[in-house]
Amino acid sequence: MKPRLELTGISKQYPAVKANDGVSLSVAAGQIHAVLGENGAGKSTLMKIIYGAVQPDAGEIRWNGQALSLKSPAEARALGISMVYQHFSLFDTLTAAENVWLGLDKTLSLAEVIARIREVAQSYGLEVDPMRPVHTLSVGERQRVEIVRALLGKPQLLILDEPTSVLTPQAVDKLFATLRLLAAQGCSILYISHKLDEIRALCDHCTVMRAGKVTGEVDPRTQSNAELSRLMIGNEPPPLRAAPAAALAHKGELPALALRRLSLAKSQAFGTTLVDLELELRSGEILGVAGVSGNGQQELMAALSGEDARGEPGSVQLFGQDIARSSARKRRHLGLHFVPEERLGRGAVPDLSLAQNTLLTRTENINRWGWVKVGQVQHLAESLIARFNVRAGGAGAAARSLSGGNLQKFIVGREISAAPKVLIIAQPTWGVDVGAAAQIRAELLKLRDSGCAVLVVSEELDELFEISDRLVVMAQGRLSPVLPIAQANRELVGEWMSGLWNVRQQGVAQHV
Repeated sequence: MKPRLELTGISKQYPAVKANDGVSLSVAAGQIHAVLGENGAGKSTLMKIIYGAVQPDAGEIRWNGQALSLKSPAEARALGISMVYQHFSLFDTLTAAENVWLGLDKTLSLAEVIARIREVAQSYGLEVDPMRPVHTLSVGERQRVEIVRALLGKPQLLILDEPTSVLTPQAVDKLFATLRLLAAQGCSILYISHKLDEIRALCDHCTVMRAGKVTGEVDPRTQSNAELSRLMIGNEPPPLRAAPAAALAHKGELPALALRRLSLAKSQAFGTTLVDLELELRSGEILGVAGVSGNGQQELMAALSGEDARGEPGSVQLFGQDIARSSARKRRHLGLHFVPEERLGRGAVPDLSLAQNTLLTRTENINRWGWVKVGQVQHLAESLIARFNVRAGGAGAAARSLSGGNLQKFIVGREISAAPKVLIIAQPTWGVDVGAAAQIRAELLKLRDSGCAVLVVSEELDELFEISDRLVVMAQGRLSPVLPIAQANRELVGEWMSGLWNVRQQGVAQHV
């Protein structure tokens, strides 16, 4: 039988890097085929070539045995190829339904599209409100819109890039069941993920890439995580050795960051109202915040970072000082630093160089007259590139030219190197390969051990269990009781993600 998709000798050269170097790949009908590689390995470029968004410099694409030259994603969709990007392709000012409608047959009315979105979203366990404007959605909610849009096209080939980073464990299981059903019906699936357990559980074939080349093909079901990691990055990430946080032995000390009955009405129609949030974060600990995207995490981050300064006086405190109405600039001056979940647009300005992007939060390199210390800015960027192993064309490279994982390492490094007293970080390793994820988590533990208070908001439960000292769940704008990590488990946290917590029934949660 002819392969559904066959690539032979695909190459693509950019000014600073050869993204694909003679890549060959074959996907059979009904196959769930993983493409594994570290950040910058060339996976995303290859997927964009298959989807018609990027034109290869050399090589051949064959679709169901016929030579193919795709000039646009519209041509790919007409053939039955759908793709969910890691960096989303949605129009902020349109609703979710209108965004989906743009990529579908215009014989369908918008009302019909809305009905189909609701039907597919319910079937796949993907909560999507088709009437919400995209600019009001969190990163996780936008990814759900992308997944639903791809599935509505009834694809013959579905390309998924990190599709489970926003889902609860229960929803992941449901999505996998759906993908297996699609495959059984003949749909081919190209699956990009850095979660090795997922690849081993779901995929029946795996192509491994490194530095733009294919370095191996394996059946992931027969490989261990360590073996897949060695194929991908050449070695196995060192295990994290998280010692108990020293902060837990000093409960009487003033908390580094505290919420005192923080309530905030939603600032936009589709936002989430925060209700009576109580929380204490101590120096020298990592407190994890779990929850499905869209349950108030964005609003919480805005209230803590200073982007939303509407809190009642005393409702947000930094080392006992009231900062509820303080600006983001003042909070940074007091030692609070913040890494947002959106890399491009908030964490970094896409068209500015890496050196220029350090100035967004590292204002020590601007003198009192407003002059930029160019040499020091350049040196800072170069030191971050070296320390955090960022693959980039130097300090002058534009932020948008980096892969998602490499840009994330740079942004996290920029804030960690500022020696914060309190660090608030959202989705620290979203879309980051296992090697880079291990490095970022190790840096967060090192920061904690130096005495910094770290608040990590993440939808990666494995990550939170690995690095957190205590855990809290956010659902429907409320915070659960706090759990010491030794008393937490995936089943309990999964239940609490739906707002199902009750201190007396569970008997394990406690405010500590």
